[in-house]
Parts: sequence; structure tokens; C-alpha cells
Amino acid sequence: MPEIQKVSVALTGEQVAALKAAVEAGEYATTSEIIREAIRDWQLKRTIRRDELERLGELWDQGIASGPATPVRFDDLRREARKRAKVTKKAPSHGR
Repeated sequence: MPEIQKVSVALTGEQVAALKAAVEAGEYATTSEIIREAIRDWQLKRTIRRDELERLGELWDQGIASGPATPVRFDDLRREARKRAKVTKKAPSHGR
């Protein structure tokens, strides 16, 4: 089991009341349990955000490497999209 350390955290009265209400309702055994869950959620979100930024950077690099943008006529783009949509609708659904 990891070493447990105590830290002091300042919370508003409303936040403390919410923590105590959750414990009294039986949702959690202790307020510490709630805080640990909140930190685990924060760590997960932080990891996801880091991974998303890394992926965005990769996509950015791919875009730069693909060369300069070329002008596109909207009518041609719409025509091509409709053509692809028809092909997709005709394709077998593979068990769906």
C-alpha cells in the first residue's frame, strides 16, 4: 500500500457541506475517500488531455508535411461527398 501523507486543503463551507452530506448519505465512507476519488479523476483527465494534445500535435505535423493547401470549389466538394455517400449506402453492412 502506498505511503499515506496528510495535506491541508482549504475548501468553502459549501464544499465541506457537500462532502459531509455525501458521507452521511452513505455514498462514501469518509471525506478523504471523496477527495482521493476527485484526485484520481483529475489525474485521468490530465492524462487524457496530454494524450489529446500529443495527437493534435501529430495531426498538425502531418498537415504541415502534406504541403500547401489548394483551393477547393464548394460545389465540387459537395458533389464528391454525395457520390461517396451513395457508394457507402450501397456497400454491404457486414452483420449490422
